Amino acid sequence: VQLQASGGGLVQAGDSLKLSCAASGRTFSSYAMGWFRQAPGKEREFVAAIGGNGDSTYVADSVKGRFTISRNNAKNAVYLQMNSLKPEDTAVYYCAARTYSISRSDDYDYWGQGTQVTVSS
Repeated sequence: VQLQASGGGLVQAGDSLKLSCAASGRTFSSYAMGWFRQAPGKEREFVAAIGGNGDSTYVADSVKGRFTISRNNAKNAVYLQMNSLKPEDTAVYYCAARTYSISRSDDYDYWGQGTQVTVSS
């Protein structure tokens, strides 16, 4: 599986962004998908994850109520809608695919290249 994340950019605090992750392959629905982020000087952290058929989701407490993960299996894509962005959301955001089950840990099998999100105050 190859993953290509896009949609990052420079925004102001309070703005919204929607990240997209396009996946190759014909078995996209068999993968749980996750979003992670890594800020400069910090470890990579979990943001959100969604099961293969979209019926289960996890969202980190730090973004709960502001970020929403979704997927469109017909388009081989997963999305991260980010609202009410804060400067502390500034990071490189990565999408990842995991065979079968959804997870909050970073033991995903495939990773995209990352997209930069910068939130100015």
